[in-house]
Amino acid sequence: MTSGPGKGGPVPPGAPSGGPVTLAVVVKGYPRLSETFIAQEILALQERGVDLAIWSLRRPTDARRHALHDRITAPVHYLPEYLRDEPGRVLRALGRLLVRHPAGLARTARGWLRDLMRDRTANRGRRFGQALVLAAELPAAMPFLYVHFLHTPASVGRYAAAIRGVGWGFSAHAKDIWTTPEWEKREKLADARFGVTCTAVGAAHLRGLAADPARIDLVYHGLDLGRFPAPPDRADAPARDGSAPDRAVEILSVGRLVEKKGYDRLLDALAMLPDGLHWRLVHIGSGDLKQDLRARAERLGLAGRIDWRGAQDQAAVIESLRRADLFVLTSVVAGDGDRDGLPNVLMEAASQRLAILSTAVSAIPEFIADGVHGLLTDGTPPAIAAALERLATDPALRLRLGEAAHARLRAEFGMTAGIDRLVRRLAEAAA
Repeated sequence: MTSGPGKGGPVPPGAPSGGPVTLAVVVKGYPRLSETFIAQEILALQERGVDLAIWSLRRPTDARRHALHDRITAPVHYLPEYLRDEPGRVLRALGRLLVRHPAGLARTARGWLRDLMRDRTANRGRRFGQALVLAAELPAAMPFLYVHFLHTPASVGRYAAAIRGVGWGFSAHAKDIWTTPEWEKREKLADARFGVTCTAVGAAHLRGLAADPARIDLVYHGLDLGRFPAPPDRADAPARDGSAPDRAVEILSVGRLVEKKGYDRLLDALAMLPDGLHWRLVHIGSGDLKQDLRARAERLGLAGRIDWRGAQDQAAVIESLRRADLFVLTSVVAGDGDRDGLPNVLMEAASQRLAILSTAVSAIPEFIADGVHGLLTDGTPPAIAAALERLATDPALRLRLGEAAHARLRAEFGMTAGIDRLVRRLAEAAA
């Protein structure tokens, strides 16, 4: 278990009027390169005077970290990712809870056994073991748990809160909404004091399952524009239209190499582009499908035109956004129902006035209206290829779409309003 500095200085303007909120933030892993939206939120809460500690179910696996993480001074505690690795810690937690919270422990254990009968997996057992450690090691005066993701982290947070007899709330995102069993979602929604989610489609789904729909709030993550430089003046940039090698269009995509990002379809679409169109793809990110997708690119004859850069920090991502001509993210619904919510990287692309090509999946149309702020396709390779060719050969269209997306980002998807709403909900629930 590691910890960093504790409380900061005076409570800044914008903090809740009833005084600082104290809470534990439960996350699946921290820090993670792919979850800048969580780090952005934690930093904003810290700057509003919220007294928080981070409890992570996993230790970091990324070799790099964002500069954003270095600004977060909240203490970080790591739960045992696998119970077999720290059996003594789990047993000590159980013994402490038997003495200090026997009624809550017995009641929660019965609830966990009911869950186990419906979900007979090792993961369900691990969740309870992690909850025992969390409940035992939380400070005595911790009044509230706030959990990111409605699946595993919410199970751990829910069990721990029940043992301790305190409230909890959650922030739901994408995979956790669409792959968690309905019975489990209904019960968590009934137990939580409140829940927020970052898309209108997600909020509608959860409200339809909640006994009290008013507990579910739509809070867009938005983007902290202070972390991003002013966009380049793309009107003065070279008008690359793919007509010659020295006018090759640079296409950028940033995303994990997993099924729901649709990179297999993007590669198939790139292979359909006309032979005379000059382009190169830059990809940032890593994931389980890395080798499969690189092999696919080889088979399609695309390997020489793709720069696979792997995971990068925020500074490198921003520099790539500024250099590119076009941003592409071809999200799809995966076979297990997993899908994106509203990917923050689309807003990051808009922050640099970069034209966007994406798909009409999940909450993406909540930010991008097709033909206004970018182009959206149905996710089939021919449709993606047609949109790619249209944008690659028309710099004026790219300029217009990039300007419109940037204007919408600034007008409607800044971070401040969402953080204001979240702090109010946290203050009410923790009180």
